[in-house]
Amino acid sequence: MAKKPKKTDAVEDGEEEDVAGAGSKTRIIVIGAAVAALAIGGGAWFFLMKPRAEARNTEPVHAAIPVSFVDLPEMTVNLSVGQDRAQYLRVKVALEVADARTAEQIRPVMPRVIDAFQLYLREVRPSDIEGSAGIFRLRDELTRRVNTAVHPARVNAVLFREIIVQ
Repeated sequence: MAKKPKKTDAVEDGEEEDVAGAGSKTRIIVIGAAVAALAIGGGAWFFLMKPRAEARNTEPVHAAIPVSFVDLPEMTVNLSVGQDRAQYLRVKVALEVADARTAEQIRPVMPRVIDAFQLYLREVRPSDIEGSAGIFRLRDELTRRVNTAVHPARVNAVLFREIIVQ
């Protein structure tokens, strides 16, 4: 078994522990400084080097695609309410189409469009068009019917300019 080296007179037990303690304290300070430097460097990169939201959004702003609108005459129809007092629906509608050429294709078949609207609207009950969900369903159904009436032309949307239930 190896013998332990003898202590010299210059180094006593307390002094040896102080030197070892100073080394571990220095090591902790160095590690702490390194962690702090990384944190500061990461924060600086995040705030200074990261591209800003404005710089990242480099997509060009596209101008709105020009569309055309075809106004339908105001329509007033009686709703399907059975034997109760009569209720009426008055609507002003515009059709959104892709371009002026499509709008010109729709104008000659406008009586067919109005007929499709009148036939459907007369079967609507007041409860069918209550709330925004009812109006969205009405819009979808009218869009489907008008596209059937104007085929091969295409209507993008039916837009309500005014809708009143009396």
